[in-house]
Amino acid sequence: MKVQSLNDQGDRSDDVAPAFVGRPVLVTGGASFIGSHLVDALVAMNARVRVVDDLSSGKLANISRHVDSGAIEFEQADLLDPDAAAKAVAGMHSVFHLAANHGGRGYVELHQADCATNLLLDGVVFRVCHLAGVEKVVYASSGCVYPNHLQTDSTRELYLGEDQVGPPYDADNMYGWAKLMGELTLRAYHRDYGLKSVSCRYFTVYGPRGHENHAVMAMIARALIRQDPFEVWGSGRQVRNWTYVSDIVAGTLLAATRIDDARAVNLGTRERIRVIDAARQVLELTGHRPEIRLRADMPTGPMNRVADPSLAEQLLSWTPRVRFEDGLRRTIDWYVNNHRPNDVAARLAHRLTER
Repeated sequence: MKVQSLNDQGDRSDDVAPAFVGRPVLVTGGASFIGSHLVDALVAMNARVRVVDDLSSGKLANISRHVDSGAIEFEQADLLDPDAAAKAVAGMHSVFHLAANHGGRGYVELHQADCATNLLLDGVVFRVCHLAGVEKVVYASSGCVYPNHLQTDSTRELYLGEDQVGPPYDADNMYGWAKLMGELTLRAYHRDYGLKSVSCRYFTVYGPRGHENHAVMAMIARALIRQDPFEVWGSGRQVRNWTYVSDIVAGTLLAATRIDDARAVNLGTRERIRVIDAARQVLELTGHRPEIRLRADMPTGPMNRVADPSLAEQLLSWTPRVRFEDGLRRTIDWYVNNHRPNDVAARLAHRLTER
């Protein structure tokens, strides 16, 4: 199977491109999975792109063609350092803040203290943006801000709406609390200083350049190495709405141009997919026929997390265009073409819980 184009934004890119032509923009974490796809889109729009990434989980290879061609400015730096953060945002019109200490379900549950550094990271970045007179901050938030107690019943047809995040707050692990505090901090900066911003709540993003510590990529990796028994974490009944990376990028760019008042907006599909059914699709597409072993002892997350994207439809005219089945095919194509089974087998156990 041939890898299809990663740019599925179509006329959505045309809608926002004029806002970025020649404009200086910073993408923090721009060598990461989602960040690098955002960089691709901004370069295509002829924005003046600066990327700052500490490469703790991002890969320079994801953006190397842009660095080598001179299309972007790249700096390896730790944004926890206020001086480095101030240098990063200097002269920028817009800042897309995607840098974070993050990972998949195994990582966010097993590395709580590391995820807590996001509280400091976001505070530093937002403060230097304000002091530097940055016009707009676009923040990569998460479905992890939604209350845990709403997401316990997988048999309920639940769609999480933005107004369900409120007192009493009940975010998902330290990672979710940090993202929630980031959103609230931006609201305070908007209220007190007029800083324009928007928080984009990403829901279970997948696609090329993804990391094996996220469920879909882990399933593809297990299929590539012909794991048997084939492990699925949890009962398999957990419900998710996996969202393809090009749709996430398109929504982020639309939010950057159409929302200024620091509100949060969901970016996620309405497709309700059980983890076990996603695993079966991966096995079908890869031609692997193993025994499936459910691992109830491993981190599983909430039982029912699916976005209500109505606000994004209303404010951004955004709807996801890539169905899970189609995005999964593309992701499998990319993974198979870019990974060797022996290499994956040697590192998979480590990568399932690390960055």
